[in-house]
Amino acid sequence: MSGSEASFIDSPELRASYELCAAEIRQFLAPMWKATGVLPAAIRPHVLAVNGFTVHSDRIADEGGTRQVREERFARWRSDTLEELRTGRSEHPLRRAFVDTVRRWEIDHALVEEFLDTTRADCASPPAFETFADQRRYMRGIAGTTNEMWMSALDVRGPQALALASVLGEVCQLVDIFEDLPVDLAAGRCYLPRADLRRLGLEVGDLRRGERRELLDELVDIQLGRWRDLLEQAMPVGGMVSPEYQPFLHTVLLGAWMQFDEVTLRKSRVFVDGMEPLTSTGAARRRPAWPLAGVVPGHIGVIMDGNRRWATQRTLPVSRGHQAGGQAAMRLVNAALRLGVRNLSIYAFSTENWDRSQEELAALFDTMADGIAQGTEWLHELGVRVRWCGRRDRIDPSLASALRLVESLTSNNDVLSLTLCVDYGGRDELTDAARALAAEAVAGTIRPEDIGPADLARNMYAPGLPDIDLLIRTSGEQRVSNFLPWHLAYAELVFDPTPWPDFGLAQLREALTTYAGRRRRFGGTLPGPARPVEPAPAP
Repeated sequence: MSGSEASFIDSPELRASYELCAAEIRQFLAPMWKATGVLPAAIRPHVLAVNGFTVHSDRIADEGGTRQVREERFARWRSDTLEELRTGRSEHPLRRAFVDTVRRWEIDHALVEEFLDTTRADCASPPAFETFADQRRYMRGIAGTTNEMWMSALDVRGPQALALASVLGEVCQLVDIFEDLPVDLAAGRCYLPRADLRRLGLEVGDLRRGERRELLDELVDIQLGRWRDLLEQAMPVGGMVSPEYQPFLHTVLLGAWMQFDEVTLRKSRVFVDGMEPLTSTGAARRRPAWPLAGVVPGHIGVIMDGNRRWATQRTLPVSRGHQAGGQAAMRLVNAALRLGVRNLSIYAFSTENWDRSQEELAALFDTMADGIAQGTEWLHELGVRVRWCGRRDRIDPSLASALRLVESLTSNNDVLSLTLCVDYGGRDELTDAARALAAEAVAGTIRPEDIGPADLARNMYAPGLPDIDLLIRTSGEQRVSNFLPWHLAYAELVFDPTPWPDFGLAQLREALTTYAGRRRRFGGTLPGPARPVEPAPAP
């Protein structure tokens, strides 16, 4: 713990307690440890104290001895905790930091009691939720209360913000349920609503054995539909806190979205194979590509359209649409990695976008700069190489700096090449390339009659960028909008009606399925990728 983190601590014992909570999270809840890294140093220990207490409480209820032994041990833990909250002091090595945080931030004791009572009930008997409403009450009691507690440490008190924090907690608990499915099923615990199983004629044993795959896929789809609804409800919470806390909430939301996409990919296999957390040691987990039937395009271009319409439909500020779009871009990178795509180019800001209001441009540049800065380490850990394609003389300095930094840091990565088209226009690129060739001709370094396609290509903004195999445009528009015209010459086009912030792995996989069904002839009579051989230049 750094000096700035520990400035509020007035005793060695309290300092040691906060460090113990941090160690608990680092060992047993690595994704949260990773997320708290973007919090201000003065707030981070308090969020870790809340989560350290709840994680340790859960381990007391779940680990070691018979159910009766665990019940008795947890009853003492609950009683001691509530008594210490009443007195405002604790001598327990871990609870001391939690009690201190509750006192400092005036966290409602009822939240702590609700969490402890829900955990005690889960310890006493295997869960048996009849309906989704019953499941939600459990998720609220475990993770919703936890989130409300640390939201108080972020100095957010309004009922709407706390309610959305609780929904975000439910989302996080759903992530935990799916990550632990095989282990829980093997122990006779099923956290899915029994009504859903009965509706499909399934027994808990079918889930444990992974049998009746089509019905299990349908069961997962039902859960994913509810999961998406909760994610949609929780998303505005990121805009209800001060700017210094927003990256933390956006990181938590993004992690939940990525695990949602992972379940979308795995479907019924999750019951037997399970699903790894996004991170196990604080570093991003690089998962191998998921095998798909058919040919996977080597290079996908994406026109990310619909941020503003998405926000308008939800009566949200345009800036919130751009924030949601930034998260969708990170999800797209993760989805591309999972599906085995090697090259991805996205249209982030066009030369025509300068016509928007100064207010929107400022918000957009801030969002992009923050998103790139926050995602740089993650992209690097996953082996993504980032390139900036576009004009470099007009963009906001903070955004330009973030782009140059991520480009430099990731230059030697080779798992996925991500091209960010920022202040990009296809006609400008071709004009600049032609101007460069004209200068070479004037200088005598090339003869006009020797100029070929390769000469033009090497003068593009991103030399060596391969041709696009598949172009995807979201939000229903059906045009290419001056996006990489040289590279789109023989691309297959897919127009998806989904607004960009809602575009995820399911939509990308559907586009890849459409692509795999196309017959590409490149102007010939046989399917590609054969191309005619260019004649050798005259001597």
